[in-house]
Amino acid sequence: MIAVTDVLTHVIVGYVIGTLLSIRYERLRRAHVTLVMVGALSPDFTKIDLVLPDEFVGYLLGIPFSWAPLHVLGGTIVVTLFGSLLFAPEYRRDIIVLVAIGAASHHVLDLALMTPTGYSYAVFWPLTEYRLPSGGLYMSSDRWPALVSGLCAVLVWAVERRLSVRRDARSASLD
Repeated sequence: MIAVTDVLTHVIVGYVIGTLLSIRYERLRRAHVTLVMVGALSPDFTKIDLVLPDEFVGYLLGIPFSWAPLHVLGGTIVVTLFGSLLFAPEYRRDIIVLVAIGAASHHVLDLALMTPTGYSYAVFWPLTEYRLPSGGLYMSSDRWPALVSGLCAVLVWAVERRLSVRRDARSASLD
């Protein structure tokens, strides 16, 4: 079963990071925040296995197949680069950076997961098979990370809204 709270937490953390970036860098807009959120979700594209199982895709292709590499550094890079091809060349650099920031947040959160072995997944594959010790902070089915990230999102949203109102008032007074 999919841990809905895990997916929700990744998306909310992407929102928080993207919004903080948009506060810091005024040229970043809401669409840029969405790119960070998509990046934060991208390693979980492996869940496509629920619709198109590895075995079925392998049968169709006639070769062994697995979606699992999408959830490691190599897969993140491939998804980010291929995804950037959907946009005009002048936007690709920003898209790659923002999606990569979101994906990095996903991997950082996953490294804090509690695992039975005490070690995380091989996040840096294909560079190395080394498995970092897991943070043991929470399980993917826990609800409290979604609650904490949701509270952070509300706080960041309120700050961004307040700054936006101030910015609009300042620009109106200059007119």
